[in-house]
Amino acid sequence: MTAVPIERRRYRLLTGPDDAAFCDRVTAALDEGYALYGSPAATFDGEHVIVAQAVVLPSATTHETRPV
Repeated sequence: MTAVPIERRRYRLLTGPDDAAFCDRVTAALDEGYALYGSPAATFDGEHVIVAQAVVLPSATTHETRPV
């Protein structure tokens, strides 16, 4: 099985501290053709807010899904 370069994976979950760098990463993914998928998530680890946002390539949402 050949690994797909990360920049072209159909699904990516971006995570990190809630800061400008995280927003820049999400913006970069959108500029690369990804679309937001679902709601963002946030948690607090006792010291920092950690956030997550899923992004998908638009073609990924048109694939047929099968039960596992």
